[in-house]
Amino acid sequence: MECGPALPDSLVLEIFLRLPHDAVLRAGQTCRQWLAVSRDEFLWRELFYSYYRIPRCVPRHPAAVSWYREFKRLFDCIPCVEVQTLREHSDQVLHLAFSHRGHRFSSCSKDCTVKLWDTERPDGNISLVHSSSMRQFNWGYTQFSQFNADDSLLLVSGVYLGPHHSSSGEIAVISLENYTLLSRVRNKPYDVFGCWLNETHLISGNLHWIGNMTSCSVLWLNKAFQDIESENVNVVKRLFKIQNINASTIRTVMVAHCRRHDNPDLLLDYEAQSQARRQKGLQQQQHQPLLFDLGTSGSEEEDEEEDEEDERQREAKSRSITSARIPQPTISGLEHVLHSCKNVDQTELGIETQVAQMMGRLHTKAPDPSFNEPSEPSEGEDKTYLLFTTGSLTYSPHQIGIKLIKPDQMTTSGPVLGEERSSEEFFDSLDHVIDIHGHIIGMGLSPDHRYLYVNSRAWPAGCVISDPMAPPPIAEEIDLHVIDLKSLREERRSLRAHRAFTPNDECFFIFLDVSRDFVASGAEDKHGYIWDRHYNICLARLAHDDVVNSVAFSPADQELLLSASDDSTIKVWRSPRMVRLAQAPARPPRPRSLLPSWLSRNKNSSSAGSVNGKP
Repeated sequence: MECGPALPDSLVLEIFLRLPHDAVLRAGQTCRQWLAVSRDEFLWRELFYSYYRIPRCVPRHPAAVSWYREFKRLFDCIPCVEVQTLREHSDQVLHLAFSHRGHRFSSCSKDCTVKLWDTERPDGNISLVHSSSMRQFNWGYTQFSQFNADDSLLLVSGVYLGPHHSSSGEIAVISLENYTLLSRVRNKPYDVFGCWLNETHLISGNLHWIGNMTSCSVLWLNKAFQDIESENVNVVKRLFKIQNINASTIRTVMVAHCRRHDNPDLLLDYEAQSQARRQKGLQQQQHQPLLFDLGTSGSEEEDEEEDEEDERQREAKSRSITSARIPQPTISGLEHVLHSCKNVDQTELGIETQVAQMMGRLHTKAPDPSFNEPSEPSEGEDKTYLLFTTGSLTYSPHQIGIKLIKPDQMTTSGPVLGEERSSEEFFDSLDHVIDIHGHIIGMGLSPDHRYLYVNSRAWPAGCVISDPMAPPPIAEEIDLHVIDLKSLREERRSLRAHRAFTPNDECFFIFLDVSRDFVASGAEDKHGYIWDRHYNICLARLAHDDVVNSVAFSPADQELLLSASDDSTIKVWRSPRMVRLAQAPARPPRPRSLLPSWLSRNKNSSSAGSVNGKP
């Protein structure tokens, strides 16, 4: 369709610059001239920065081919449309984990089951394929799960039933071929969670108290298959033994396989943004989160006992550690410390800390000198880091500890337990420590393991901790930090939008997840949130009826996201683009062309004539 007397393109452009993006798209359907102007790159650059309120010093994502397509990506490819609600759990759903292929995912719940789900049904719906109850093993609930690298095994972490001050947990390994239980591994405290080191070995923890507020965390490497033929084959080996002071402990272990020479999936760092702002004369102000309503996501309101059967003899004095919320109303981690400190003078506790620090200096190995050195050619390009939360000032986890795992430590083969106990240096040092200055409540790795995302609730600026048992008050706002594991520093300003309301003695884990372009997190305000990793903007809010504990992107398709909540449901979210594609009627088959059919028939008859000796 053609219009009457044409306006100059420059005038049409000036008009379009004053229209919202949806009006520009509708106007572009009027005539060819307006269609051409409605795709103008300068126009969409202006619409992009004004609509998403991104500082103009932030460049377009290097992988973007046009401003129009980049605007459309952020608007149309966010998994914010609820397409399915899974109600098979009968209690709070605490954690979700996808397989590496994205064809399955697992869920853990207060109903003490771990469930497996299929994401590849022809109709696009997700269905339950298996459920295992862990009640028979005296578990209170399941809290965490993780697939191994080849998706053949599932690690499931749980909490033991027992006295309210118990901190004991266990890790189970389940075969995904026939859903049989292959092994069970003790895990203490239970909020170590556990993780896979490789396809066949997993990491667990143990805790020994050696004073009122001083303890020792031991991290163990366990073989997943423990039905060995020979008693001379190790199925467990000690990885690290680390001293804890001021009632802190090691929790939330995870493994990062970091390349020394890589192409990071996050292409704009904080320094580049800061430098660009300085050049533009802009002031670095407190980041105000922006939320974009895409009109598709629904309502916005809305002991020390020794166990002879356990090779590691790892049962220590009972203690409960803050983790995913547990039924007890007491402080979920301080029973041992509170009981020990009840009749102890603060001066004595201070002396204990000083003595522990002095003993630590005398009996702790030096940091690994190869931690910051380039990899040797024989070692390849990868380095493997063990990451965990810890602390040095108070029991609240406020630091991220990093240990380099060497190739010879990645198997249980080697020296038997106890050979190194004669050494005077029996504690391992941390190779690097990053202080978050707040209570850490969640961590997640980017797909390339280059960046660590950390959920934390900040302490007041300039606060001083004089009593380890009285940590500072924590903010309701959750800060989402981004740490570059190559440079070991924070590279982006903190992301905000989500909130938590529990006091600092009742904090629980909020599991986050990272895809190629997005990062998502749950929150206590009954919503999940999605940010763009490149532009640092909040794009969507996902409504539940209660606290959102966990989110998970499909590694095969970042336009598929799951969220788990205390409302006992798992919600499935897809992008508006995927929803439209699923609802579009199937295209009729194209009519068969007569020419290829005639040529094929003629060729066959010619071949037959040649075989029969005919010309």
